[in-house]
Amino acid sequence: MDGGTPPIRPQKGTERSFAAEAKKLLMGHNEVFHGETILAVTKALLQSGVAYVGGYPGAPMSHLMDVLADSSAEILEPLGIHFEQSASEAGAAALLGASIHYPLRGAVTWKSVVGTNVASDALSNVASAGVVGGALIVIGEDYGEGASVIQERTYAFAMKSSLPLLDPRYDVAKIVDTTEMAFELSETCHLPVMMELRIRACHMTGSFVAKDNVPPKYSVNAHLPAAIYDPTKIVLPPHIYNHEKAKFEERLPAAQKFIRDNNVNEIHPGAGGKVGIITQGGTYTVVMRALRLLGAADAFGDTDMPVMVLNAIYPLVPDEIADFLRDKETVLVVEEGHPNYVENQIASIAQRAGITTRIRGKDCLPMAGEYTADTVRAGVGKYLSEELTDGLGDVVIKAVSETAEKIETAQQALKDALPEPMPPRPPSFCVGCPERPVFAALKMLMRERGQMHVSMDIGCNTFATLPPFNVGSTVLGYGMSLASGGAVGPMLDQPTIAVMGDGGFWHNGLSTGAINAQWNKYDAVLIIVDNHYAAATGQHHIPSTGTTPRGAPSVLSIEKTLRGIGVDWIERVDSYNLPQTYRTIRKALDARGNKLRVVLSDNECMLARQRRERPAKAAAKKAGKPVLEEKFGVDAEVCTGDHSCMRLSGCPSLTLMDSGDPLKETPVAHVDENCVACGHCGEVAHAAQLCPSFYKAQGKVNPGQIRRFANKINRALMARLGAS
Repeated sequence: MDGGTPPIRPQKGTERSFAAEAKKLLMGHNEVFHGETILAVTKALLQSGVAYVGGYPGAPMSHLMDVLADSSAEILEPLGIHFEQSASEAGAAALLGASIHYPLRGAVTWKSVVGTNVASDALSNVASAGVVGGALIVIGEDYGEGASVIQERTYAFAMKSSLPLLDPRYDVAKIVDTTEMAFELSETCHLPVMMELRIRACHMTGSFVAKDNVPPKYSVNAHLPAAIYDPTKIVLPPHIYNHEKAKFEERLPAAQKFIRDNNVNEIHPGAGGKVGIITQGGTYTVVMRALRLLGAADAFGDTDMPVMVLNAIYPLVPDEIADFLRDKETVLVVEEGHPNYVENQIASIAQRAGITTRIRGKDCLPMAGEYTADTVRAGVGKYLSEELTDGLGDVVIKAVSETAEKIETAQQALKDALPEPMPPRPPSFCVGCPERPVFAALKMLMRERGQMHVSMDIGCNTFATLPPFNVGSTVLGYGMSLASGGAVGPMLDQPTIAVMGDGGFWHNGLSTGAINAQWNKYDAVLIIVDNHYAAATGQHHIPSTGTTPRGAPSVLSIEKTLRGIGVDWIERVDSYNLPQTYRTIRKALDARGNKLRVVLSDNECMLARQRRERPAKAAAKKAGKPVLEEKFGVDAEVCTGDHSCMRLSGCPSLTLMDSGDPLKETPVAHVDENCVACGHCGEVAHAAQLCPSFYKAQGKVNPGQIRRFANKINRALMARLGAS
């Protein structure tokens, strides 16, 4: 099949620029840095003398990659730092191999457990071999109600691979100090170190006193003296048993000693007493907020309550914890998430040391979920009201009662104001998203052929599993949609249908999906939404974008790659041409047989396109140059109020409006000011043979003389026709 002509990719400079943020990375000794935490962490890496940085983008860590990509020429190259956006988290983790033999400090980053899952093979090996140069893994911990991924924690990976895990207290200066100390910890215990930062921590702003950036001793500009061969570092018999022994006999004890000697964990003794709180660093601020609401702390976090802050949550230091427990009758452990690893370890430490302190935690706080201020306030309030018997206990009991009354009053006021629940607002595609027509076509095909099993993927396309499309039966992982349908198709006697983005294709979909399907002779249709970026993470570059994140021209073709593994049924469609998309997918479904058929749905991410075109249009208008403005609309007199256009489009710019016609009981469709004139709403209406109510309007800003003259003639003719 003819694949068509590959698109011209956008060039570097057409997307967002982080040059302003990158300038902060040039700050030197005693200058005061103010900004977001994740940018401060990036500065801390440069102050620590890193020789290489890599990672795979994903919230809330993307900003670290973005800023470094835009600071290459000004900062990274003079320092001799190697930087790359890796093809996957596994590739990023494998970069840490540079620290196994050589005194090279390096840092990698990715998003949460979904990234750590991908990287786990490399992490297990580097943890076993150990490191000479400090190695830091910055994890964007995405846990809680606002998360976008599966609800799991990084802690299990740290325990499994014996990796120290830091969870610094939410203070920018503290987080910067912890980042720098992480490299020292890594070099002391010869293990890679993980540091987790939640979304709120990454986007928190604050200040710290900067230091000069430190050029690494060995770098791209100052080469290593020689390569090293040491077979004891290879994770194969007979050395693997020695690696395992080293972890528990040497490396973890060295990590515990470093944590204690350098006061990584913090103890606020307060006024002493028989009760206390042990909290993760990442939940410290919310505990202080809870104590403040309960009358047990002031606005600055000063409290009489003894509090131990675990900025290093793995490994725990038994004698340090035992010292805190020894003079207390009971301690509350505030540990976000499940299982309660920390609480159980502290209980075990107490039991082994013969300490009778009662360890409480999940009996007062929820077993799972994000620990918000209200959640922690309720749990801490329950604990203190039950355990305190002095005057502070009375204060807490009164505060708990008053807070409960306030909450009940607020809830009642909300019920009075909103007698019915607010309508749900599921996440959806952006206005003008080129992915929407693909799922409109699939929905129309299902109307024609009945329900089909569609395997979905991680990324923007996951939104299609929700209304109005309701397309997609499974989501198994990034780039895994095609593989996940392998056993379903034969059981249903229908082609396997899989959708994935171009980012998912390069991440895992090529090997796990396309090669697997071609090898096992799937009767399958793969729809690749080729929007030129890893769009869901913020238009990050991928191999088929056209340039590297640093701006160097480099492009890999999805189509040529597929043909290279033997796929010969490939057709490229303009995603905004709904009839063409509909016909091509139907054609692919009908081409039954033991072969993979691929539909490349090609159009640039609209959000990235608008970020480029809107400033250009604004500049042209300001300069007095002609600018064409386009928008779609709905003729309210023609619209019947059927709203099938919305059920097949779902564009956020499509909304409802009172028709103004007493004979029309239902509101009519309306296109609001957010319209970007992609044309999909009109396309879907006509492709589904719904109604002719959509129209396209064009206007010229700063028209030229010819356009002005033509406009006068048109208006004169229209006036004459109206008069007649």
